[in-house]
Amino acid sequence: MLLDMDAFFASVEQRTDPSLAGRPIAVVGSAERTVVTTASYEARAWGVRTGMNKFEAKRLCPRLLFVVGNNRKYMDTSMRVLAILKRYSPLVEVYSIDEAFVELTGTGGLLGPPRAVAMEIKERIRGELGLTCSVGIAPNKLLAKLAAGMEKPDGLVEIGPGDVAGVLEDLPAGELWGIGPRLAAHLGAMGVRTCGQLGRFPAGLLRKRFGIIGERLKLMGLGVDHSPVVPEGEAEEVKSVGHSMTLPADLSDRAAIRRQILKLSEKVAARARRHGLAGTTVSVTVRYPDFHTFGRSKTLGAPTSDTRVIYRAALDIIGSIRLRSAVRLLGVCLSGITRGPLQMRLFEEDRRREALLKALDSVNGLYGERTLSWATLFDQEDGPGVISPSWRPAGARRVEVK
Repeated sequence: MLLDMDAFFASVEQRTDPSLAGRPIAVVGSAERTVVTTASYEARAWGVRTGMNKFEAKRLCPRLLFVVGNNRKYMDTSMRVLAILKRYSPLVEVYSIDEAFVELTGTGGLLGPPRAVAMEIKERIRGELGLTCSVGIAPNKLLAKLAAGMEKPDGLVEIGPGDVAGVLEDLPAGELWGIGPRLAAHLGAMGVRTCGQLGRFPAGLLRKRFGIIGERLKLMGLGVDHSPVVPEGEAEEVKSVGHSMTLPADLSDRAAIRRQILKLSEKVAARARRHGLAGTTVSVTVRYPDFHTFGRSKTLGAPTSDTRVIYRAALDIIGSIRLRSAVRLLGVCLSGITRGPLQMRLFEEDRRREALLKALDSVNGLYGERTLSWATLFDQEDGPGVISPSWRPAGARRVEVK
């Protein structure tokens, strides 16, 4: 089963502020140049969508109300939803802050048929939290994700084993979880536009065109997915730790760009240290005002979680790029992740630097992020942004909200 909360951020705001109920609202960040994170269904009826800037959204819906997101409320509500789900199965996988997979195999004797379980869960969430959700039930995660989106909001769709071929035959391939617009366009160029066509397409030709994912694409077209529900604590090892941000204003001044790179490097390094991670590759992402986005990487000589090492590598990367315009977004990412103690420090300078980072992390852990920070950053004001949908309740992908 996949449970997907309906217009989650917007619905939470409408529940906590009755004056917003039934009105078109859009949840945004606090910065002037923010975008719509979630729109209520009243706003969606006017064409307001996630990712729109405020001016475009207001043009489509003149009565639109903007609400600055409150991450604490969303995290708290998400944890309450997870607590409800765990009453029904120990196997609950958080897919995003508003979506979770639940393994119901083997629970029928105790809980009853999956559809009845889903209806009970929906009623609990409505009664305890005042929110609605859409649920998809299917033989695997791929089809459950598809089913959950078929009758939103407040939907409940079950795809049984005997229904799979009929559901997929004429379904556009791009509707499947994992096939984005670009991949769907490449498939279309090969004459593959529906899931039925994808399931019948020769696997060899798909492998030749798309490499190792070609075989999986064919299986997806057939509605086959063997991936298990992975509960918290059993997830795969973290492959990267990254942080990106849309800047309050386009930046062309190199000094200002360097300050933003330091801020991002600090966030990435602190999160890596918190979870005992280190990485060997630093990447920088750049987005221009026309939304052209690209990235560059640099491999280090040894794994690190040192802010200054990551920062220097990121500076080398950004210094090698001939920027053609101002910058709208910057991101820093640490990959090539290893876990466990780093190599013992041989030199006094290295040991002092490690002790400094431990002290910084200790103080910030007690009193809040950036209680202690680099002097260069203290002239910057950070407004709260809306939490990423990829948030997890634990681990390195969780972004702390102070």
